[in-house]
Amino acid sequence: MTTSPKLRLNVLDQSPIRPGSTARQAVLETVELAQLADRLGYGRFWVSEHHNTDTLAGSTPEVLIAYLGSQTQRIRLGSGGIMLPHYSALKVAENFRMLETLFPGRIDLGMGRAPGGDRLTAHALNPSNTFSEQDFVEQLMDLQAYLRDDRVPETIHERVMAIPKAPSVPELWLLSSSGQSGLFAAHLGMAFSFAQFINGHGGPAAVRTYRERFRASKELPAPLANMAVFTLCADTEEKAQELRAAMDIMLLRFGKGERGSFPTAEEVRNTRFSEEDQLHLRQNRNRIVSGTPEQVHAQFTALAAEYQVDEITAVTITADFQDRRRSYELLAEVFELNKTTAEPELAAMGS
Repeated sequence: MTTSPKLRLNVLDQSPIRPGSTARQAVLETVELAQLADRLGYGRFWVSEHHNTDTLAGSTPEVLIAYLGSQTQRIRLGSGGIMLPHYSALKVAENFRMLETLFPGRIDLGMGRAPGGDRLTAHALNPSNTFSEQDFVEQLMDLQAYLRDDRVPETIHERVMAIPKAPSVPELWLLSSSGQSGLFAAHLGMAFSFAQFINGHGGPAAVRTYRERFRASKELPAPLANMAVFTLCADTEEKAQELRAAMDIMLLRFGKGERGSFPTAEEVRNTRFSEEDQLHLRQNRNRIVSGTPEQVHAQFTALAAEYQVDEITAVTITADFQDRRRSYELLAEVFELNKTTAEPELAAMGS
């Protein structure tokens, strides 16, 4: 953990398709949010990979990142994440080397091993996918070798290199909702992000184990970790409760395998929860942080202390895009993000 006096905030955006909206509009909203996050002082803006769904439009992070880079100035851009078993390690290395060439020092390569959809779709993306941990680790090692230009004798890396060469490499992050990938990240000297918005339990322990077992790498001399959580920040408690109720319903539907768009305010008002639903709501409680700016500030501060991290990633989905924007605006204001990012620039100007 660094000695930064302020908590740094990031964004993970999944390009949700709102009720009555379209995939194109969802992607345009992602672009608008990236520009907003850039202006407000957020540290990272990550975009996700999902397949075979009509509720999320983000299927190709590497393509979207390339466009976001042309529309922003400062913020780091990354994948949250690339589902590596779908692809060849060489192709992923070249995609992100190109991004690093275009936007040096601004690219994060976040990776995971979940399908990002269902097993049938995963098979369609890569018929050779075995879903084995060993194959995933070998892909990670191959990826590192390609990005480092390692010429390992008697391996493919002796003769095959990833292009274009760039003076810097993307930050490598492993994303997970369990501790297993944290162990892989520790062993390979990569950064680690725990997805508490997927699994509300076990995150601090997973990050602690990652930190304890971390081995320094060429790219990362010390452990680097963050966590991601659904975040709903509003001007009033009443509004925050309304947004949370909609998220509760969405998570219940997802848990039951139901498809459908994000619930509207009317659907929220008309929904009644069964005893079984109430049980699932309690199980999902830690996946969501909600409230007024002061309440969210207190919850984020507690999470940062529990995880021993100095950056948190907010994942915000609402039926109304303006509520999503407002949540990020309020977070930036209460955490004084613009002041934090401006201080190094002012110091440089005075040197």
